[in-house]
Amino acid sequence: MVQRAATVDGLTVLDLNFPDHFSGTEPVELARQIRSEGLEISGLAMRYYSVREFALGAFTNPDPVVRQKAIDLTKRGSDAAAACDAPMLTLWLGQDGFDYAFQMDYARAWEMEIEGIREIADHNPNVQISLEYKPNEPRSFSLLPDAATTLLAIDEVGRPNLGVTLDMAHVLYAEENPAFAAALVARRSKLLGLHLNDAYAKRDDGLMVGAVHSVQTIELLRQIKRDGYSGALYFDTFPDITGLDPVKECETNIKTVRRMIAIVDRLDQNNGLTDAIHRQDAVGAQAILQQIMLGND
Repeated sequence: MVQRAATVDGLTVLDLNFPDHFSGTEPVELARQIRSEGLEISGLAMRYYSVREFALGAFTNPDPVVRQKAIDLTKRGSDAAAACDAPMLTLWLGQDGFDYAFQMDYARAWEMEIEGIREIADHNPNVQISLEYKPNEPRSFSLLPDAATTLLAIDEVGRPNLGVTLDMAHVLYAEENPAFAAALVARRSKLLGLHLNDAYAKRDDGLMVGAVHSVQTIELLRQIKRDGYSGALYFDTFPDITGLDPVKECETNIKTVRRMIAIVDRLDQNNGLTDAIHRQDAVGAQAILQQIMLGND
């Protein structure tokens, strides 16, 4: 997989899933192999779905033994990130949620979630812990479903090595505006990761970048540029579902984002757009955007 990824024109960085991508290999050796192919590692992402015991929750599991197993697994993920010299661990706590009324003591579950995140953050303060929210799936309701709730959790955990990963598809079907979500994150925390993809805002489609929401993606890229984001642009897409060539799909995503960044640069050179935004002049802003995107009549 690493060797094939290295053939992607323009790809510079990989994200790794833990424990999935570390089966049968040591973190240091895997990192060496990746770097020998000319790639870097942006960080690791925890995956809990492969452990059946976590179906009822990871950090919020009602069985204290199972809950501790999830926390211990996450600590090993943090250690692996440090060993790979890629000190960022993304937590998507998709199993932490509920499906029925009267299923959960919400206050207690929230306390367990906060305590679990704090324990992970304290395990290795040099590893950045990034929370990736998602409104639902696999649970009907997630404890961390949107930007505001995630920022509330970060505030309660109260550790400096915490931040947020925004996933475009998750943000869309949380019924949020991506650039607004990024602005809130920059105001109250820090953006540590960005997952670019697209969706029809009904589920986690994992479509190619800009396939549906091109304008919103451009606005998001402009926002994170203004906020000083310097992390990786990661493509959380699902080419395998419909048999797309992942190398060509990734190369196309890279070219798309480069074109979008060029549009952002041109937008930022247009004082008329800044003035229109200050006036909240939607017609003026759209006219400038469409002219830059689509050209003159």
